Amino acid sequence: MRIKSIAQTFLRLNILAFVLVMTGCSPEALKNRNQKNNKDNLSSLNNQLQTLSDDSDVIKEKELDIYNPKKREYNFYFTYKIVHAWWDAVALGMEDAVRQYEEKGIHITYDYRAPEAMSAYDQVKRIKKAAALKEYDVIGVDVADIDIVTPVINEIIADGHKVMTFSSSDSGKENGCNRIAYVGNTHNYKDGQDLAEALCSYLKYNGQVAMLVGNVGAPCHEERASGAKTVFNKYEGINLIDVKYDEDSDINAYNLTKEFLEKYPDLDGIICCNMSNPVGAGRAVEEAGKAGKVIIVGMDHDERAIKYLRDGIIYALAIQDCYSIGFDTITTAIKIADGLEPGSLYPEKTEERTTVFYQKDAAGLLRSLYGIME
Repeated sequence: MRIKSIAQTFLRLNILAFVLVMTGCSPEALKNRNQKNNKDNLSSLNNQLQTLSDDSDVIKEKELDIYNPKKREYNFYFTYKIVHAWWDAVALGMEDAVRQYEEKGIHITYDYRAPEAMSAYDQVKRIKKAAALKEYDVIGVDVADIDIVTPVINEIIADGHKVMTFSSSDSGKENGCNRIAYVGNTHNYKDGQDLAEALCSYLKYNGQVAMLVGNVGAPCHEERASGAKTVFNKYEGINLIDVKYDEDSDINAYNLTKEFLEKYPDLDGIICCNMSNPVGAGRAVEEAGKAGKVIIVGMDHDERAIKYLRDGIIYALAIQDCYSIGFDTITTAIKIADGLEPGSLYPEKTEERTTVFYQKDAAGLLRSLYGIME
């Protein structure tokens, strides 16, 4: 197995947290192996986190709790859905937790791997391979498809491995999954509802809307879409006329939005259920000269999307706390590795925050997340 070094450069980007940009490291994997060699980078990261948290009402640097780990060294394996800036933000939260443990004399190494295109079958291969190596204290999975991945998680656990889920998509007890705990967004359904309510309110509860979802079977995308549909169904004047899956690609979202605009000349709004599709939808609506006529609401913190928010092309963005998700993933993995069950020291499911932002918030987001001063 090829060992990759930690990124040499951090680009400021925080989603109520931050995005880690990795140079000198392929987008396929982040391998944290030598904290000593990265001491300067981690010191720079700490200063950056403090600067950003001081400058924002929503960015709050976290600190380790009082739990004292049982070992001096840990090794984890994490696989997520797809190489994407959203998960880079999660990685920066992980790095800050690793740094704080290092200061306590606890050395953590981890693999952080994903495919270029989302595939539940690819994910199954990855976690089976990680289990076969028998070198990881905990295996973490951001579930790509509940039906496909859950049986494999259970198989690995039955073979004696400790498995958690993390990031944006869980497979819980209700799905027959035996994973130990989940760290991530536990309210994707409500996030979809909140965005739909914002859109309906703007439209005065009357109009034609379309939906861009993301990946078929991805729990977070499907849950947001389901939550949004329940809101649309409440209002007689709202008509959901089309739903398309863009595979979490802003290019696909752009092309699908162009199709919406051509097919439905009276379209009033678009709801976007992942981080990529508001970017593509915003671009298509702007090019068509329909900004302010076709109202867009969507997810997360892509710089382009926030600029569209600033310019009135996007009406609202719901931004998740990726930094906290990454930080809490590491602290939870430590406790799972030590054999602790969910309870008083950590929950079975976390309650990470999502906040809806509007045009008035855009300048502050661009300053805090990207250092853009206006």
